[in-house]
Amino acid sequence: MTETQTIAQPKARILRQYELLELIRAYNPELNEDMINRAYVYATKMHGSQLRASGDPYYAHPVEVAGILTQLKLDEASIVTGLLHDTVEDTDATYDDIARLFGEEVAGLVQGVTKLTQLEVTAERTTQAENLQKFVLALSKDIRVLLVKLADRLHNMRTLHFIKKHEKRVRIARETLDIYAPLARRIGVNKFASELEDLAFSFLYPDACAAINQQLAQNRERFHKANDNVEDRLIKVLKEANIDARVSGREKKSYSIWRKLDRKAVSFGEISDIYGFRVLVNSPEQCYLALAAIHSAWSYVPGRFKDYISVPKPNGYRSLHTAVVGPAGMRAEIQIRTDDMDRIAEYGVAAHWKYKNHSYGYFPDNGISTDPMAALRGIFSILEDGGDAEDFFENAKLEMFQDQVFIFTPKGDLHALPRGATSVDFAYAVHTKIGDTIVGAKINGVNAPLRTPLRNGDIVEVLRSDKRKPPPNWESLAITGKARSGIRRLLRETEREEFVILGKRLAGHALRRFGINPEEVDLKNAIEALKFKSADELYFSIGRGKLTGTQLAEAVVPGFVTKTALGHSRVSIDDEHGSDFLKGEGLTEGVAIHFMPCCSPLPGERIVGIITQGSGIEVHTIDCENLANHDDDEAWVDLSWNEEANKHGLAVARLLVSCENSKGVFAEVGRIIANSDGNIINLKTENRREDFIDLAIDIEVASTKHLNSIAASLRSLPVVVDVERIRG
Repeated sequence: MTETQTIAQPKARILRQYELLELIRAYNPELNEDMINRAYVYATKMHGSQLRASGDPYYAHPVEVAGILTQLKLDEASIVTGLLHDTVEDTDATYDDIARLFGEEVAGLVQGVTKLTQLEVTAERTTQAENLQKFVLALSKDIRVLLVKLADRLHNMRTLHFIKKHEKRVRIARETLDIYAPLARRIGVNKFASELEDLAFSFLYPDACAAINQQLAQNRERFHKANDNVEDRLIKVLKEANIDARVSGREKKSYSIWRKLDRKAVSFGEISDIYGFRVLVNSPEQCYLALAAIHSAWSYVPGRFKDYISVPKPNGYRSLHTAVVGPAGMRAEIQIRTDDMDRIAEYGVAAHWKYKNHSYGYFPDNGISTDPMAALRGIFSILEDGGDAEDFFENAKLEMFQDQVFIFTPKGDLHALPRGATSVDFAYAVHTKIGDTIVGAKINGVNAPLRTPLRNGDIVEVLRSDKRKPPPNWESLAITGKARSGIRRLLRETEREEFVILGKRLAGHALRRFGINPEEVDLKNAIEALKFKSADELYFSIGRGKLTGTQLAEAVVPGFVTKTALGHSRVSIDDEHGSDFLKGEGLTEGVAIHFMPCCSPLPGERIVGIITQGSGIEVHTIDCENLANHDDDEAWVDLSWNEEANKHGLAVARLLVSCENSKGVFAEVGRIIANSDGNIINLKTENRREDFIDLAIDIEVASTKHLNSIAASLRSLPVVVDVERIRG
């Protein structure tokens, strides 16, 4: 959806109906003119008198989108979708109308684009992370939906300056740079990606953009003759080698330069590949012959040669890259490829749609199979690992932005990974189960640390364990979004398993405390009564402290716990029954008692009462820091615990247990507490680090002596570093 208004005059020439037909006919001689004409007329009719922010008739936008799609040489259904992509969103047209007039295929594509457009509308109310997550979820299996949406965004960016609100321009530009341009780059539509990046860059960083463009203009004037000389020499060298070649120069884009300045912390003058040259030949064999001729004429720069013909990028990109020291010591970046390769380099997966055998469809070139959605598989897999939107955003950006190296399995299977990737990244790239069980790796037949960065051509053998376990210090071992999201999922699952084990121990202890034999209990009734789906879910809830042992016992044998409590089993000390456990002045019938969380009084501790007007009596420990706020001596009352509290009361105290971050630590801590006759009612993990973790545990205890006994038992564990009581 694009901002509209009702005044102003047209600012641009609109692509006419016959001109659009000519653009399509240039690559599709069997064009169905009637379908295109009907769609063109329908779009102009439905958008009627709507105007864009530029003052142009609104239908100019879908017409221009259709024109942009002809650059990709897409099929008629895609072009018609471009013409109709805003009708369902912005007019009275419905899905059924589109299906009836133009067929189910077009209606499905229009519906897919509409879903993505509706997400744009909500972007102002959601984070970029949430928007990208929903965006990727909304992508259908048909890559054409994304191609139409990219064309739509490209035209909107070309006219973004007409939008009056600065904040909206910045939001759209940021969204373009964070979502649309990387997705275009990911599927190989580099021509669109470069323009989207430069347009967004000019709105987000106008000063930097102007400065770089000024430098480029000065360089053009300074190096014009030198560039012409290199181009002429290249043509001469290739001609002498009897190679039919077309040579052209290219200038690095302003956003690409800015990213290099930012990423490598270098000055403009230190960037050596601002100018490059492209050599187009007639066959892959001639690519290598041209490379040999160029390297024979000039010295190549070591480390700068890349062969993407024998090892294509995942999005189908193929080319030879090299750098040479050319005439007068000038460094020249050179790309060598065929015309077909060049089209794929510019238009990515869209280059594989063509007319063949009187039909239009997806036909990979030269027998190389390139799945149109393969480049997005890594991003889709991150969604399957769960986690929040911010995690997804971080991991998806890692997937989209990094340069690549190519790694082999011992069987020769090829995997592309970001530069700097490790064996852990490689394991997850091969399969999630392999990543979950990696314990070591051999690189080129030699044992190597998991943190070792992989290099082009490495052969990696993954060493595995039978058990799934997150590798220690994993944050320093993985850089890909897929590996990081997979490890975070494994951490969640491992932690859940530990809570289930802990909950099972606590459940058994709680039942035995009330005289119930856990081995003779059928949990089906309790699971149903407490509305859990399984026993593991129930145990997990107990382990996390969301369900107490008392609640479980009551669900197992309804009414049993209440009867036991009346028979002088231990019961919780709370505000409602506080006066039953205290003695002292001022404790008249009906007075409200409040055990204050700032100091969490326990039986056995010296306590004092503070009378508060209209609220009752606050109960504090005698050393509570908050007592300094009460300087009215008449408000103080002497209190102490009675025999009922000492014999039958249970109060809640919190311990902070610092321990090793190792498998089974939850169960070990829970076992000690249960064996010490304590009851965990809540457990929270805090400050989880690579080697240590803090557990904040709320425990029902009989007295301060009981709590101290539990703390001492915990300190005896080898995995426990420190135990302290937390108040408040």
